[in-house]
Amino acid sequence: MKRFKALWITLLILAFGVAGCGTSKNNATNSATADTSASVSQSASPSESQSASPAEKVKIRMAYWNKESTVQNLLDLIKQKLPNIELEYQFIENSQYDNIVGTQLAAGSGPDIISIGPPAASQYSKLGYLADLSTLADRFNEAGTSVYSVDGKLVALPGISWFEGIYYNKEIFAKYGLKAPTTFEEELQLHEDLKKNGIKPQAMGAKSFEPMMKSSMGLIMNEFLSLPENKDFDVKYGKGEITLEGNWNAGLEKWSELIKRGYLTKDMLGIDYDQALDEFATGKAAMWESGPWALDTIKQKNPNIQLDMFPFYGSKPGPGWLIGGPGVGFSANANSKHLDAVMQVMDLIATTDGQKAFWENNQGGSSYLKGADFEMPAEFDGVKETFKAGNVYAPWNNWGGNVSGVIQDYGKSLQELLGGKSDVSSVLKATDKQTARIIKLNP
Repeated sequence: MKRFKALWITLLILAFGVAGCGTSKNNATNSATADTSASVSQSASPSESQSASPAEKVKIRMAYWNKESTVQNLLDLIKQKLPNIELEYQFIENSQYDNIVGTQLAAGSGPDIISIGPPAASQYSKLGYLADLSTLADRFNEAGTSVYSVDGKLVALPGISWFEGIYYNKEIFAKYGLKAPTTFEEELQLHEDLKKNGIKPQAMGAKSFEPMMKSSMGLIMNEFLSLPENKDFDVKYGKGEITLEGNWNAGLEKWSELIKRGYLTKDMLGIDYDQALDEFATGKAAMWESGPWALDTIKQKNPNIQLDMFPFYGSKPGPGWLIGGPGVGFSANANSKHLDAVMQVMDLIATTDGQKAFWENNQGGSSYLKGADFEMPAEFDGVKETFKAGNVYAPWNNWGGNVSGVIQDYGKSLQELLGGKSDVSSVLKATDKQTARIIKLNP
């Protein structure tokens, strides 16, 4: 399963209505960095519908919850490559985005190009608001297209991914003759070797539900979700057709060795994101799970630190997996008066030039476009093969629109597991119960 696989709209455009990754501290539930310092009135008019003569530019509108600066290079490229099109950029404050765009689309208007997250893409597609972009699907890795496909149709082009792996302090590793692992078993041994040398193996801000939630899913992706027979597991789970209990048990039991062997400890339940970051940045812990948004802060605290990152691994050697996903998708309004022009823009976005232009204003992630390979900072050399394999994925992106409550329950149940108040089966059953409840309330 090469599925998408690496901050999300807020993990709810809810529905993931995803906003996520860049600047928020705990970015698991987000997939795009939302800048909320300005807003646009809800009464913003849709694109002009008058027909244009050959000498006139076709006017279309693009809406996004991020400021224009986050797509400036892409806008410049569109202006250069498509001189027949005049693209109006509409920044809508993140807190208002879903309501404004949803209301406009329901009225048969709305932006011609809609920035979107996976749950909203699913909802809007089923309501007939989004055009079919399947002719462009083969250009992208399945890791990106899987979260933006509805009923076999691609309804949004996956943007640059956010991702999260495990940072490690290269100087500490070198001091004790240690190397980055290539399997989960090697990772466990690495924890043991560090612990024997009096070094805290891993910092974790388990006061939040997110770190253990993502760490455990990293193991599950390797051991279960990546198997061909489980290709559609997450979609089925989001529909209530299958349960975690009875399927994730073996993988979660294996992951829980981190707790059983004392590498993840109860005191971590009182540690937040900032404290964990500080522990790692100051050399008090050898590893820490996070993403590129934390890099600058780490270096500010310790300018001389030498870092790299490794992905989440399973029992067998391989490229591993990173937790992450498309930070934003670009969809086409099916009711646009200028759909031909919109498709020209979509075609340009789905090229190496288009992806590079977008990436240049959103560095720290990777593209899902086949053959698009942009230079990442040296601190991520250890996950190059993971990116090449397209193994960047967040399972909950395919769990449906009301996923926020589900992953929070899952993460909180893992906190109880760390605190010795639960077991693996209870964690999975509790999550399944929450999923069933949400599906019943929101069929």
